[in-house]
Amino acid sequence: MSLEAWGWSPLFERQLEASERIELSPARVSEEHRGLYRVQTAEGELVAELAGKLRHHAAGREQLPAVGDWVLVRPRPAEGRATIQRVLERRSKISRKAPGQPTAEHVLAANLDTLLIVIALDRDFSLRRIERYLTLTWDGGARPVVVLNKADLCEQPQQQALAVESVALGVPVHLICALSGAGFDQLEPYLAPGQTMALVGSSGVGKSTLINRLVGSELLKTQAIGAGSQRGRHTTTARQLVRLPGGALLIDTPGLRELQLWDADPGLGQIFADLAALAAGCRFHDCRHLSEPGCAVQAALATGRLDPGRLESYRKLERELAHLERKRDARARLAEQSKWRAIHRQMRQWRRVSPKG
Repeated sequence: MSLEAWGWSPLFERQLEASERIELSPARVSEEHRGLYRVQTAEGELVAELAGKLRHHAAGREQLPAVGDWVLVRPRPAEGRATIQRVLERRSKISRKAPGQPTAEHVLAANLDTLLIVIALDRDFSLRRIERYLTLTWDGGARPVVVLNKADLCEQPQQQALAVESVALGVPVHLICALSGAGFDQLEPYLAPGQTMALVGSSGVGKSTLINRLVGSELLKTQAIGAGSQRGRHTTTARQLVRLPGGALLIDTPGLRELQLWDADPGLGQIFADLAALAAGCRFHDCRHLSEPGCAVQAALATGRLDPGRLESYRKLERELAHLERKRDARARLAEQSKWRAIHRQMRQWRRVSPKG
């Protein structure tokens, strides 16, 4: 199968050096599992591991391959294996803060054209969650699309869609039912051959059912919502890139239990552009929108033009990003101090070996 069928483009072609064109082969990562990667090449599928040099020189996990990445591999066709030598520059990505304490980036998927944000119109529905997903994705370079699933379980789906459009400014919003297939014709524009889209959403929103219908077979197992907890159950445990019958490419992501932002400050301004427009009318340029005189934001709240929940959502995300930035700065300072301590230790060892310099 051609590389173009897997999304290869001139952007990636231009990154290849002359020697690499002779010695290495381009490949796209379709699955990752505990340090091993399934990659797609022009000659077929191979199982790949990282070259020691690549692993050693990576400053963090974000510089290692993610599903959707284009990489250069040294293939061993007779063994059905390959070694990944380099990760090509990404055209787009979807990232979050890695779960847990360390301040590190976790790349969920790379080189996307479209990101489908799947929200269920049942107990999962939340405008605040949609704002968080959009903030997470705007700065990654992909086109966000909101898919409202389980429209059959909602008494007023059109009203819910209008509510989403009021916070997802300029973002397409589609009502569908993955179980019956209703509304799937709206997704056709995102399914062109060679185009890559990914799905994100909480567990239980129907991503696996949606993927199975797009693929046309039972590719992924599905489970019902827990009757007692009303919480979704994880049916996907690893990200993978699959080809759809029409030639489009799709990356599934497991349900996200912990969705923390990562370097999404530009995305925050994009999704809350209405607040920025209001703030431009404040009397003071450094207005905090609390009790300052001439505050256009407070005036909009008083007249009902601005939802108080939207303002609080903006403040919460802004505080989260500020906290993350402080932690990242502290981590960078510690890394710099550690580097210089190592340099000084090495210099002292040289002096002991050769006191005369």
